[in-house]
Amino acid sequence: MDKFSKEVRSKIMRAIKSKNTKEEILLAKALWHEGYRYRKNNRSIYGKPDLTFTKYKIAIFVDGEFFHGFNWEEKKYQIKSNLEYWIPKIERNISRDKKVNQYLIENGWKVIRFWSNFVKKNLQDCILIIEKAIIDSKNEKL
Repeated sequence: MDKFSKEVRSKIMRAIKSKNTKEEILLAKALWHEGYRYRKNNRSIYGKPDLTFTKYKIAIFVDGEFFHGFNWEEKKYQIKSNLEYWIPKIERNISRDKKVNQYLIENGWKVIRFWSNFVKKNLQDCILIIEKAIIDSKNEKL
């Protein structure tokens, strides 16, 4: 049972961003500062990656820990309210993420997924991972 009324819960959920989260913006600005140009939330790419380097066929996702099921087998038992909603919802998200990864990889894309907390705590590592993917892609084209 939810501790909030339907109206209050609806208001809370509407406030949760699905794009342009703090971590996505942090990563995007850091990449831009390094001289990398990308497209944000490219609808023409399956799964609408948060950032894409179309030239190199690199799709980058920044996933929130709760909604995308970080450490899910352990964390799902920590959900205390509205279990009938949240557990299937998050498991559908995990399944969808796997399908998106599979589709993109089968179509020649390099998929990079970061947890939002990893971006916050290890921004430079994220940049290095993306740079390596770009360099590898350039080398493959030679």
